[in-house]
Amino acid sequence: MALKDITLGQYFPGTSLIHRFDPRAKILFTVLFIATIFLCKNVVSYGLTLVALLVLIAISRVRPKVFLKGMKPIIFIVICTALLNLFYTSGTVVWSFGILKITEEGLWKAGFMVLRILMLIACTLLLTYTTSPIALTDGLERLLRPLKKVNFPVHELSMMMSIALRFIPTLIQETDKIISAQKARGADFDSGGLVQKAKALIPILIPLFISSFRRAEELAIAMECRCYHGDEGRTSLRQLVMAGRDWGLLVFSIALCAGIVVLRCFGL
Repeated sequence: MALKDITLGQYFPGTSLIHRFDPRAKILFTVLFIATIFLCKNVVSYGLTLVALLVLIAISRVRPKVFLKGMKPIIFIVICTALLNLFYTSGTVVWSFGILKITEEGLWKAGFMVLRILMLIACTLLLTYTTSPIALTDGLERLLRPLKKVNFPVHELSMMMSIALRFIPTLIQETDKIISAQKARGADFDSGGLVQKAKALIPILIPLFISSFRRAEELAIAMECRCYHGDEGRTSLRQLVMAGRDWGLLVFSIALCAGIVVLRCFGL
């Protein structure tokens, strides 16, 4: 897997309905949708949740291959999860070879777990792909605003999360450039044992740390030059206002979650 395949933290500008939703509505929807995924129990509930997610992805107009590319980093985790549930779930044996046994219950459980992980990643990617880091920061800060009454650093926390998301693609590109430069100088990152591969990472990590600290210092100087002093006396260029479509998204997410709870009660 190439580093350029990691799309976490990237934002794809657009004019779709999903892009125009208020960031607060999208954040709340993501939280409710994740809760809905964990409430799913059987084929009907998983199918309903999957259809809802696919419809939203289609509305966002972000190409499906972008979502598939974003899921590449978790392929190993998905495979390990599937194998663990496949071979270590007791029930009706459908295939066995020595100590390895595959049960009917294991097949269902492995499929549901893989689907759950993929939907969790997809709904998170949908949020970051269709919401700019600035809008995400403003939305998160507005949602956490009640915590200011207990002196919780809401603005600082939101700003740090936004900066972290924003710099993930930048650090990935920087790492890719460093690896290409080291390979051009004859560095070998593929051969040798685990220890040798770990030592080969040193020429990558040192320039990456230096570059990261330099970028952090430049960002701090730029914020100071613009008279940034935290949340005190700070105003927003764009005021967030919940429109009818945003309330509709929240009603849809609540209805979906309630529907899954009802289906769970009936064993579906």
